[in-house]
Amino acid sequence: MKANLPFKYIISVKNGKNYVVFDFKDNNKCKSKWVTTGLSEKCAKKILNDKVEEIVTKFYEDYLAGNIRKSENKNQGNFSSPTVSEVGTAAEIADMKFSEYLCCWYNVVKATFAYNTAIAYERSCRLIITYFNRKFPDIKLKDLNALHIQQYYNDLYSEGRKGRTIRSYHALLHSAFNYAVKMDILLVNPTEKAELPRKEKFEATFYTKEKLEKLFEAFKGDRLELVVHIAAYYGLRRGEILGLNWDSIDFDKKTITIRRKVSGSYMNSSGGKIHIENELKTAASVRTFPLIPHIEQMLKERKELEEYYSGLLGRDFYRTYDGFVCRDNTGQLITPCYTSKHFKKIVDRNGLRHIRFHDLRHSCASLLVANGVPMKVIQAWLGHLTYSTTANYYSHLDFNSKIESAETIARLLDGKNNSGEDK
Repeated sequence: MKANLPFKYIISVKNGKNYVVFDFKDNNKCKSKWVTTGLSEKCAKKILNDKVEEIVTKFYEDYLAGNIRKSENKNQGNFSSPTVSEVGTAAEIADMKFSEYLCCWYNVVKATFAYNTAIAYERSCRLIITYFNRKFPDIKLKDLNALHIQQYYNDLYSEGRKGRTIRSYHALLHSAFNYAVKMDILLVNPTEKAELPRKEKFEATFYTKEKLEKLFEAFKGDRLELVVHIAAYYGLRRGEILGLNWDSIDFDKKTITIRRKVSGSYMNSSGGKIHIENELKTAASVRTFPLIPHIEQMLKERKELEEYYSGLLGRDFYRTYDGFVCRDNTGQLITPCYTSKHFKKIVDRNGLRHIRFHDLRHSCASLLVANGVPMKVIQAWLGHLTYSTTANYYSHLDFNSKIESAETIARLLDGKNNSGEDK
């Protein structure tokens, strides 16, 4: 079979593990792809041969279907490649193509990130690689300098990208090059010499109390009705709401606790599957709220409805997500992607001013600020790690404190004038 294949492959060992390395042509360009067997160097020969046969067969099928070449033609990197430590010496790594290094670096650091952060970093890596493969084909890691980086930032800005977005790409590249410096692969970090655009000040979009009432009316009887009400009343993040379990709600003590979240529906190298995180990113995100009577009533009604449909559908009721609060009447978990898309659909259908689902969080915060709740209390309510995050988002809404300041200065100065001084 090997002689008849439209590509070549070898078995290579890196860092004590076996890889199948494929060499193939795409538009007369020679390309390679590393696929791990998951087996150690000392594994039994028969087991290794069986695994290699499985990998080669799958690669052959993908090659004939055009999937391999399509993915390669996207110029987005090979994220199944080995980590930096598996490539070789520092000199060999420095001689790698920049795109290959970025993939290898990502494979090193992805285990240190939360699920959503890892997905966002992979997506950003793909976009960066696409640009550099198009603008500076085959540029090596050791040859990439501050001028290349600066041109990248300038081109992004010319394309209309916001300063905040460009700074996020800069943060990723800075980390990737810092790693190369730390590992003695490079002497300097080229991103440190680049100039960055100004970061725009974030201003939250939100609904007033009256607008929220119209929104609630629009979602009456809808699958997302409970989800929307929880978002507006508690200012929870989308994933936190969808991650609510019945064990998070104590009807006796009248509390609701945030301790897990649901994420997913993003496409990355592992697909767009639902991911449940039982540990939140920061300690500040784990928090307990009083159970607001209105939400308590809705939760009890949801529980009764779930028990009714569970009995009615019997075996046809979906049991995989038993215990989760935010499910439809067949037992399927409401997904993050569905939540955002369906929310937009209902808002548009009812002629309401466009906001994102996440802006219900800002709406909750704005109502708290407008009614004199201290910023430090709002920080704890929203689960922000730092006070500065809350202040940066919502301090411009805190008009009550400005009124108090105006009254204070007026009282002090008026009192001074009334005493007869400086007349």
